[in-house]
Amino acid sequence: MITAAQLRAARALAGLDQKTLAQRAGVSLPTIQRMEASSGNVRGVVETLTKIVAALDAAGVELIGENMPSHGTGRGVRLKAPKSP
Repeated sequence: MITAAQLRAARALAGLDQKTLAQRAGVSLPTIQRMEASSGNVRGVVETLTKIVAALDAAGVELIGENMPSHGTGRGVRLKAPKSP
């Protein structure tokens, strides 16, 4: 699963605007906009999500799942779980 925040961050790390990501992934701009505006996990057709993840991967972005190690090299960011009060 990919979250809307993770999608926005991945796109920003790659230096892509929404239109460029949509073109590279072969999806519509409104699809990217809808996914990024959602809350929590991004929902959509699996094929569409796969295309977006592939486009981000081709741009050099490694998406890291929750509690998963990073196997890549280079710089990156990871969102930590919020601390309990």
